[in-house]
Amino acid sequence: MTIFPEDLIRSVTVETSSKILLVVIDGLGGLPVDGRTELEVGSLPNLDRLASQSICGLIDPIAPGITPGSGPSHLALFGYDPVRYQIGRGVLEAVGVGMDLEKGDLAARGNFATVDSKGTVVDRRAGRISTERNQQLCRALQKQIETIEGVRVIIESGREHRFVVVFRGDDLNEGLTDADPQKEGKKAALSVALHEGARRSASVVNGFIKRATELLQGHPPSNTVLLRGFSQVPDIPNMRDLFKIRAGAIASYPMYRGLARLVGMEILETGETVEDEINTIMNHFEDFEFFFFHIKEPDIKGEDGDFQGKVAALEKIDTLIPEIVKLEPDVLAITGDHSTPSILGSHSWHPNPVIIFSKYVRTDSVVRFTERECAIGGLGRIPAVNLIPILLANALKMKKFGA
Repeated sequence: MTIFPEDLIRSVTVETSSKILLVVIDGLGGLPVDGRTELEVGSLPNLDRLASQSICGLIDPIAPGITPGSGPSHLALFGYDPVRYQIGRGVLEAVGVGMDLEKGDLAARGNFATVDSKGTVVDRRAGRISTERNQQLCRALQKQIETIEGVRVIIESGREHRFVVVFRGDDLNEGLTDADPQKEGKKAALSVALHEGARRSASVVNGFIKRATELLQGHPPSNTVLLRGFSQVPDIPNMRDLFKIRAGAIASYPMYRGLARLVGMEILETGETVEDEINTIMNHFEDFEFFFFHIKEPDIKGEDGDFQGKVAALEKIDTLIPEIVKLEPDVLAITGDHSTPSILGSHSWHPNPVIIFSKYVRTDSVVRFTERECAIGGLGRIPAVNLIPILLANALKMKKFGA
């Protein structure tokens, strides 16, 4: 897998006013059911028309055969080596809900959960309590737990049963096991240090879990907390420094907002619908040279194993393509972060189709935006991390290398 060295990217990128719009359809790719994938079954005239006017291909999120998580697959789409820059779930969730992390902070994703009298997890999500109830519990815990062993504790509510906790103090380390069995019917677990340098962190984390569990008694169905994804902020360059672009992000889910913020994008607040999000891009079109536009619904339907639901989600997105094209970016790319075939009900290792529309592309013979059609496209099959340099080149944001 060829990855552009960061020093090379810095040396050839130039600032221009041209606009790049990257549309990421989460969970885009699929697998055939009765001979056809969700993209092949769907009526997608606008995406097909755009594909016929573009150069198309397939992209591997990480590498052939590797099934990616959402974090590394998006990081690759942003132009960063996902193996070099591994970002933990706790950090993603923390920045996604708007928390400002400092160097050395230890972040974790939390669930309010239900255990029985023997400490066995009977519901990892505490009945999916309301977000309002979550906020009440977080405020109550924060009031009673300001520090553990001299380490500051910062709690922020999320959606439904989810919250984020950040530990701020000296000598913290992310080398911890999850304090979450990840499955009902198993005993609630404390965290274990994976090496000597993480012993203090394990003690602080477990002290928090024990204190939170004590305070939650009498607040059914939430009577304990489960923590996972312990992580710290990596040293990662921002897009302004690396690619010389001002970048704006339109995403509704915390993790994608968090990833975008970590690489230096500005999070653009918007309404609830995709139409609202398109209007947000339009209203900020002169403020940025790069836009990341995330659409979640196909991934949800894929993970639910809902083939027809995913088809319907893709068809709805197709109706919005003319409005996206009307924005007239200099470069428009449409792809997915990973495949989520409904037949699997999960992420998969299969490459995603990609469209690149620009006046400088060599159009190919692709006439439908499907996995099989894009496999014969002129772009070929490339690592996702190489997409950004190609978009920059088509936006005339890369000068000649060498004499």
